[in-house]
Amino acid sequence: MLELLIKRRSIRKFQDKKVDAEHIEQLIKAALLAPSSRTRRPWEFILVEDQELLRKLALCKEHGAGFLAEAPLGIVIAADPGKCDVWVEDSAICTLLLHLQAASMGLGSCWIQVRERWHADHKTSSNYVKELLNLPDQFQVLAIMAIGYAAEQKPPNDDQNLPYHKVHYNTFGNSFVND
Repeated sequence: MLELLIKRRSIRKFQDKKVDAEHIEQLIKAALLAPSSRTRRPWEFILVEDQELLRKLALCKEHGAGFLAEAPLGIVIAADPGKCDVWVEDSAICTLLLHLQAASMGLGSCWIQVRERWHADHKTSSNYVKELLNLPDQFQVLAIMAIGYAAEQKPPNDDQNLPYHKVHYNTFGNSFVND
C-alpha cells in the first residue's frame, strides 16, 4: 500500500483514450465497497464519458476544474445529507478509494472539489452540477473525479518532503520524530 501511495500523484493531463469498461467496473466496485457510517451509504455516483458534458462540468467552478474537459471519464460523487449526518466523510472515503483504485490500475486521477465552491454566475458549484445532471434537490455534490490514462509523468512522493513535524507523540508538541 505504501508503494502505491508514494507513486500516486494528481494527474491533470490525459491521453485521448477511453477508459476500458473493465477498469470502470473495478473503479465502481472499489467505491461501492467503501465503509460508511451505520452502513447508510448516502452516496451516489454519476459516470460521465460524454465529452460535451465533461466540458460543461469543467466550468463548475471558477478555478481548478478546467482539465476535466480533456478527461475521458468523470465520476461525480454526490450524497443525500438526509440519509446521514456524516455524508461528507462517507463520500470522501469513496473518493479516496477511487483515487487508489485508479492508481493501482495504472490510471491517473485528480479530485475536483465541488462542495463549498462557487460557479462563476453566483450559484454554488454543487447547484450548477445538480442542474446539469438532473440530480434531485436533496443531493449535494462533494467532488468530481477526473480519471484517465496519464499524459504526464510526475515523480513519486519523496520521504524527505513528508511533514513529519505534524505528527505528535502522546500530546501536542511532543515530536514523534527524534531530531
